[in-house]
Amino acid sequence: MNLVAAVILGFIQGLTEFLPISSSAHVQIASELLGLGSISKPVLTAFEATIALGTEAAVFIYFFKDIVRIVKAWLQSIFNRGMVNEDAKRDSRLGWMIILGSLPVILIGLVFKNFIENQLRNLWVAAAMLIIFGVVLALSDRLGKKNKAIDKLTVRDGVLFGLGQSLAVIPGVSRSGATISVGLLLGFSRQAAARFSFLLAIPAVVGSGLYEFAKSYKDLPSDMFVATAVATFFSFLVGYAVIVGFLRYLNRGSFAPFVIWRILVGVAVLAALANGALTA
Repeated sequence: MNLVAAVILGFIQGLTEFLPISSSAHVQIASELLGLGSISKPVLTAFEATIALGTEAAVFIYFFKDIVRIVKAWLQSIFNRGMVNEDAKRDSRLGWMIILGSLPVILIGLVFKNFIENQLRNLWVAAAMLIIFGVVLALSDRLGKKNKAIDKLTVRDGVLFGLGQSLAVIPGVSRSGATISVGLLLGFSRQAAARFSFLLAIPAVVGSGLYEFAKSYKDLPSDMFVATAVATFFSFLVGYAVIVGFLRYLNRGSFAPFVIWRILVGVAVLAALANGALTA
């Protein structure tokens, strides 16, 4: 992999990780268009796991104060219940909801790991999911009341957010797209749904990313180290900028542009697969 391809893939990873358009599908499509099909699956797995850590470093830094506050309140709720004030109670509940919401994707990832990595890693699947869940996002944005703040989360909401996130193991679904859709249908505002989606992704993505990296980094040949480092750096920079811009955009904008993009890309990929321009 040359440095140009590494920069492109890092940019795409950072751009699409937090937008509801599926980073896995876009990185897979870009890899095919860049002619990286000759790279072995273990090497690509190690590469993708590493650059995904770049985007999660971005979300961790952006939400660092929130994370520290939530963890502190959560620990305080366990060891010093009598001294927890109302703000800390809200933060500790948010911590519990993040833990609860992380369980479904962990369980599904462990049980169906082989099926996900082999049968589901297919551009036909990714393209179809881009279209289907684009429609789901559009309906959710249209039907949701969008009037609840993040501190209104309940146990039921945490479970449903978690089930939504678990759908993201399917390429093309989009982690943020699925969880945001659930949040909108539950009545949360666009920004609240997106904010919780980002926080919820931290344990699952960091955990799976570190696991995949530890398992597969040895598969990276020495000539891929520089390319991987460059791609990870760009995924971090672009990812951080996207978080800032996306949350600001949601104060006034809808998800319509992302729905249109998903459908257009999905249709284009299906057409390219049908005429042989792309291989699944």
